[in-house]
Amino acid sequence: MKLHFLGTGSGMPSKQRNVSGLAVTLAKQTWLIDCGEATQHQMLHTKVKPRKVSAVWVTHLHGDHVFGLPGFLSTRSALDGSSPLTLYGPKGIKKWLELTMKVTGSYLGYDLTIVEYEDGDTFEQDGYHVTVKRLDHRFPSYGFRIEAPERPGALLVDKVKALGIPSGPIYRTIKQSDTFEFEGKTYASKEYVSDAVAGPVIAILGDTVPCPNAAILAAGVDVLVHEATFMQAEAKLARQYGHSTTVEAATLAKAARVGCLIVTHISARYQGRDEAFVDEVRAMFPNSHVASDFFEFTVGD
Repeated sequence: MKLHFLGTGSGMPSKQRNVSGLAVTLAKQTWLIDCGEATQHQMLHTKVKPRKVSAVWVTHLHGDHVFGLPGFLSTRSALDGSSPLTLYGPKGIKKWLELTMKVTGSYLGYDLTIVEYEDGDTFEQDGYHVTVKRLDHRFPSYGFRIEAPERPGALLVDKVKALGIPSGPIYRTIKQSDTFEFEGKTYASKEYVSDAVAGPVIAILGDTVPCPNAAILAAGVDVLVHEATFMQAEAKLARQYGHSTTVEAATLAKAARVGCLIVTHISARYQGRDEAFVDEVRAMFPNSHVASDFFEFTVGD
């Protein structure tokens, strides 16, 4: 998995940061997590292709997370995107999007499925398992725990060669079949392949103050993407507007034993204070990054 941060600001675009948009490239497909205004324009500066997007996951319906969605979906169609797309979002997204598309006379040349999720729902999409949990914001907001499928174990070549089997097509048979035959004998393939390797797990949270469900989603993940709209000195403002601080995001990362923390959704008030912002996060959780627009991060091998 690879994370492409298309927008890392909060509330409204600034010269340095666009509003929320995150592309996640998988083995064969790409997902979007939120699609704020001008997300598709941000894509033009990356290798992310609209036609490759198979699913969009919306954390909540505040405008800085969804106002780019109708345009993106329409452009995907204009670029001859014909493969189906599934849109996941909270209650209300279907009504809002269908009305917007109708009033603007927009047409999609592909099948769009809209799924309105609820707290605790789980989904299988493109072979990945996704858990949805409601967070604590002024507006219904959610987070996602995304678990990649297991990766097949490696062939134990020395053990196979000890049977007298030369390298060749049979090696693939051993990895892909339950049993294999050699010189009239049948063998169990699992004895000649190492255990499957768990795929990477990430958690991506929408706008929230610290809450139990955030901790549930984040527990033990390889990467946690968490909003940090404010620095700790503005903790009262953070609480007033339903957001988290740098220290609160880092505190959760530490308690949840995550591998890496990436904070985003940064207020424009901190323009020019990047170093202080980074220092405040890393003082609590050293393996952290403060995302900027077009920041990329690879999860796993």
